[in-house]
Amino acid sequence: VQLVESGGGLVQPGGSLTLSCAASGFTVSSYAMSWYRQAPGKERELVASITSTGGSIFYADFVKGRFTISRDSAKNTVYLQMNSLKPEDTAVYYCKRVRNAYWGPGTQVTVSS
Repeated sequence: VQLVESGGGLVQPGGSLTLSCAASGFTVSSYAMSWYRQAPGKERELVASITSTGGSIFYADFVKGRFTISRDSAKNTVYLQMNSLKPEDTAVYYCKRVRNAYWGPGTQVTVSS
C-alpha cells in the first residue's frame, strides 16, 4: 500500500490549489479516504473525508464551502480542491486510508502574499 500526495505549493490568499493523492496497492473506491493537515506547532487535524461508497462526505467547519474532496476510480486518486485559501490554511497536507491508517508523506501548502 502506498499513498503519494502532490499539488502543494505557494499560493496567494484567495487563490486555489488542487491536491492529489495517488494510491497503489489497493483501490481507493473500496475504502474510506481522508485528508488531514498539520501546521507548525499544531496537532494534525482532519480536513475532509469520503466513505467508500461516496455516500457520505465530511468537512471540518474551517473548510466548509471552500474545499471539496473527490476521487477518480480510473486514476485511483483522491483529490482535495481548495478554493479561497487563507494564510491559516498553511500546513502540510496528508492523505490517509482510514482502514489500517495508511498515510502518505504529505505535501506542503503555503498561503502567503
